[in-house]
Amino acid sequence: MATGLSGAGPVQALLGGRVRLRQPATGLGAGLDAVMLAASVEAPAGGVVLDAGCGAGAVFLCVLARLPGVRAVAVERDPELAALARGNAAMNGWSDRVEVIEGDVAEGALREGLPPCAAAVSNPPYWSGGSRPPARLRAGATHAGDLGLDAWASLLAAALGRGGRASMVLPAARLEEGLVALRRAGLGGTEVMPLWQRQGRAAKRVLLRAARTPRAPNRLLPGLVLHGEAGWTPAADAVLRGAALGWAAG
Repeated sequence: MATGLSGAGPVQALLGGRVRLRQPATGLGAGLDAVMLAASVEAPAGGVVLDAGCGAGAVFLCVLARLPGVRAVAVERDPELAALARGNAAMNGWSDRVEVIEGDVAEGALREGLPPCAAAVSNPPYWSGGSRPPARLRAGATHAGDLGLDAWASLLAAALGRGGRASMVLPAARLEEGLVALRRAGLGGTEVMPLWQRQGRAAKRVLLRAARTPRAPNRLLPGLVLHGEAGWTPAADAVLRGAALGWAAG
């Protein structure tokens, strides 16, 4: 099957084999962050989910596998990655459930054609500055250049329909930046879910979810411990196999 990227790697499996995925051989491969972000999505049957900066499509593919009644709209600025995302959708038999749009998240015109979304998600580049890797696709996944989190949060907010929620997965070091960006985009009541590497260790990643309630207070949730003595914790393993990542405070 054509993927649109001559340097694509072998087919990989996510969610216990429910999703098949090809990624760029020289890029930054999607993995835990994408699966956790997809597992956090809640959307009703018939709803639309926006995946901003979809790359090869790992997030929206996991969403479509988990929620068979939803559709996805994905945005990707790199034409090769956009073609690869379409190829991955076709490989999984979901071409009719996703539209991949080539465009930059900072483009104002992009927002005009988006349908009202029940959820809008993004796994943006890790860092806004610092030394960029030499490989183009890897650099695009890890370093945003001049594009800060405001652009990503603004697009997510613009896509939301009534009752919709926007989610991002970020390095824990960018937590404050993420909270500020969501607030500037008119969102609030942000729920913060740490992803703890191990019990008693600092979290390296956080999930943020916000709604159109800019004055609502933020909530810090218990989060998810990923690793135990024998590998993945039972809760993390369940999510990696396709279970939902619930937002209840517990």
